[in-house]
Amino acid sequence: MGMVSEFREFIAKGNVVDLAVGVVIGAAFGKIVTALVDGIVMPLVGVLTGGVSVSDWKYVVHPAVLDATGKVTTPEVAIAYGNLIQTVVDFLIIAFVIFLLIRAYNRVRRPAREAPAAPAEEVLLLREIRDSLRQRT
Repeated sequence: MGMVSEFREFIAKGNVVDLAVGVVIGAAFGKIVTALVDGIVMPLVGVLTGGVSVSDWKYVVHPAVLDATGKVTTPEVAIAYGNLIQTVVDFLIIAFVIFLLIRAYNRVRRPAREAPAAPAEEVLLLREIRDSLRQRT
């Protein structure tokens, strides 16, 4: 089998198409959650923290140096941890929603419990023989 035909067979499998659809839907879902976090969650956190946007939180290691005209001669050196916090909140919300979706999906897919299969005819005959032998003794 040549590489081209092998690749064609790989692409034709449903798993690859399902994966591609999942990636596209996941990217769109990520945009929705980012909009939710940026537009609703983080402004509420900002109100609780005195009106400062979480993405603006930073630790200044070395402040900026200005000259007499107010022009920056040396920019500040800062560790911007607020954006990391916002990205972590995005991730946690996305992970939680995906967990809920997979949990619901698994409940729907769970097969109904089947009744136990009836014993084989040989087993029934052996039980009858056993019961009749017990009655004789």
